[in-house]
Formats: sequence, C-alpha cells, structure tokens
Amino acid sequence: MAENTHTKEMAATKASMKGFVVCLTVLCLVGAAAWFGLTTGLDRLPSKVCNGAVQRDVVIRTLPRTRTAEEGASQRHSGEDLMFSCHIYTSAGSILSGMARVQDTSVQQWADHYGAGTDSDAIHVSIDGIEALTDPGSESGNSSVYVPCVPRGVRAEDASKSYAIVTEASVIGDGRISGTALRQAVTDFAYQVIKHTYKLAECQNPRTLPEELPRYEDN
Repeated sequence: MAENTHTKEMAATKASMKGFVVCLTVLCLVGAAAWFGLTTGLDRLPSKVCNGAVQRDVVIRTLPRTRTAEEGASQRHSGEDLMFSCHIYTSAGSILSGMARVQDTSVQQWADHYGAGTDSDAIHVSIDGIEALTDPGSESGNSSVYVPCVPRGVRAEDASKSYAIVTEASVIGDGRISGTALRQAVTDFAYQVIKHTYKLAECQNPRTLPEELPRYEDN
C-alpha cells in the first residue's frame, strides 16, 4: 500500500515538473516573440526605402526600436516645380521625414533661411558646391542640404538667383541617438533624399555626386 502511494506521489511530481517546464517554455517563446516584434520593425523595411531613395541602415541608425514601421514616398510635379518627399512612421511614435524641392535660390539665401548667417551657431559643411547644415540647438536633428541643379526643360537664365534642389529633414519624437550623431544621421538621410531627387529632376550638365558628405565631427 505504501509502495502504491509512493508511486503515485512520484508520478504527480513528474507531471508537475513537466507542466512547469512546458509553462516555462511557453513563456520564453512568448517573450522571445514579443522582443523580436519589438526590435525588428525597422529591419523588416525594404533594403532601400522610399522608392529606392534611402538605405534602410540610415533609418535604423536614426529611429528607435519599434514593433512595426511603415515607409512611403511621393513625387509631385516636375521641372522647376518638382517635389519629392520620404517618410518613415513607427509604432513607437517616432517619424523620420524629409522633403526635397527645386528652388530658385542662392547658397546665401538658403543659408540665411536655415539659420547659417554670419552670427549663427549652425554647423555647416560643404564639398564641391554641395552644402549642408544643421542646427545644434534642435533636438530633432533638423538638417538641410543644398545641391545646384537646373532641371530638364528649364532655362538657367530664367532664375532670379540660381536653381538648386533643397532638402530639409528631421525626426519627430524620439531618435535612437542624440546630439551630433543624430544630426549626422538626419543629414545623411536628407542627402540620400536629395541624390534621388537629383536624378528625378534630370539636372542639366549632371555630375556624379559624392557618396557622402563630410562628417560634422570632423569640423
């Protein structure tokens, strides 16, 4: 009788342990799935977002981890009215967006508009006539890039100043990084948007644009 009782107790203990292991395994799988979903939303974006304009790595470097992410782009008009925009929305509430458009503006007008005047604290870099600046006081990494371009079908002499493509980009909400690193990432995003727009504009006497802009931390 005692032997039967012992056998039953052993069986109950084994069943209890088995149930514990099963529950623990389920909890681990659920936790892993939740963590995977939380951290890979940006990784599931296309390798190049916004109609191939921007590399996903730049987006991942800029935005925080998120469960889901959605990207989109739009193009409006052509010639001197061309506009192209790119955005990435995340379920974490952060947004990375940029807009490029053809403008009749000089480098000085552009710099003055975006706060890079003589007495400004704006950080400014340039290479081969391509200009970029960012506001060190902005928590959104607000940045702008200027590339000279006379679009196809437009006469250069019709401009009051000179034709160029200007892009402005920023992060709404939290970024994955901050400070100079965020400003650099947003500027890199803006530059990739402007390079794509440069092709769309079919700029006259086109040239090969540099792979990347000078780093802010080098200045």
